[in-house]
Amino acid sequence: MLLSPQSYSGSILQPAYSPDAPSQLGYVDGFDEEPPLLEELGINFEHIWQKTLTVLNPMKPADGSIMNETDLTGPMVFCLALGATLLMAGKVHFGYVYGMSAIGCLAMHARLNLMSVSGVSHGCVASVLGYCLLPMVILSSAAVLFSLQGTPGTVLALFIIGWCSLSASKIFTSALAMEGQQLLIAYPCALLYGLFALLTVF
Repeated sequence: MLLSPQSYSGSILQPAYSPDAPSQLGYVDGFDEEPPLLEELGINFEHIWQKTLTVLNPMKPADGSIMNETDLTGPMVFCLALGATLLMAGKVHFGYVYGMSAIGCLAMHARLNLMSVSGVSHGCVASVLGYCLLPMVILSSAAVLFSLQGTPGTVLALFIIGWCSLSASKIFTSALAMEGQQLLIAYPCALLYGLFALLTVF
């Protein structure tokens, strides 16, 4: 059976245009209208820098709208930096760092959901606790240069624990509108960061 010849004006690689076919789902200019890849992934370097500065300056008021975002880029970098500086000090504790981070985030998530009216997501808790790990990276970097076992090391570790817990509790109270409850949040944060300090000192 032979097929009847049909008029075909297109080629194999370029299909013929049909005016009845639907448009390309709203893409008029093609790739010119698409947002950048980092924006699609939710990575905003300006917000990462603002969160880092908020942690480094615990007396600076935190912007609750930025702090309530789920951004895990900075916390992952700070966890890797903590593990790397511990490794340079001769301590292979990557599993402990990530294990204590996961358990601490779950415990803080449960506590904050019991204390706050609006509730909080797992990602927000992990983001805030991870960003506030930055002073602990400074402590582990100091452990590479000199031993922290002794009175000066203990004083420095206590100062860093207070710095981390003060920053985390300040961010949580501003993001979740929990005024007057900063000490109740700072205590479990200090316990969590105390575990990281024990890893660093000993």
